[in-house]
Amino acid sequence: MTSTQIRGAAARLHVSTHIRRALWAGDLLPGQRLVVQDLADQLGVTRSSVREALFDLAADDLVETVPNRGASIRVVSVDEAIQITECRSALERLCARKAAEHATEAQRAELTEIGERLRAAVAEEDFHTYSALNRELHDLVIEFSGQAVVKRQLERLNVQMVRFQFRLALRSGRPQESLPQLLAIIDAVTAGDSAAADAAAEAQLASVIDQLRMTETLPPH
Repeated sequence: MTSTQIRGAAARLHVSTHIRRALWAGDLLPGQRLVVQDLADQLGVTRSSVREALFDLAADDLVETVPNRGASIRVVSVDEAIQITECRSALERLCARKAAEHATEAQRAELTEIGERLRAAVAEEDFHTYSALNRELHDLVIEFSGQAVVKRQLERLNVQMVRFQFRLALRSGRPQESLPQLLAIIDAVTAGDSAAADAAAEAQLASVIDQLRMTETLPPH
């Protein structure tokens, strides 16, 4: 517990931010229980602040609350993961187009450097680094697009997919398959070719959907 207890809206935000970051980091897993008292003690907030934050997270489909059983991280089925990825595709294609149109020279150089690091990670079979760079690339394209509304929507969608994204990125042969797809996005954006960026983003997310269709159950934790 922190020495000074956080209260009010700040406490509510503190709890929800903590849980979202833990999901991204893989520290919280689908189905894992969220104990109100434990969170309150850990984060230095009131129980009511934790309950309010869990309500917010439930509204974003990240947490599930069951009467007499409390709250837990919501489990996303394969079918739902496919639907989420289809939504991501539409939004990320928009971001790729806008990034191609508006990215600065410095931003284009940053994407080129990410591409070099992706190549190196695959060559060295450092697939954990590759997975992190894959996510970083998507985040940068979204950021460089200037689409703040889309960014918020994708953050909500992507955090539900984190376990799938991590496991798919480490699936045997997947990095070698997806590397050219990611490089195609980089090439199109850095060339300022919005149509090619759209097509490359669509192809990359379609490949993710194909991989999800091969997954009959939630990937093992």
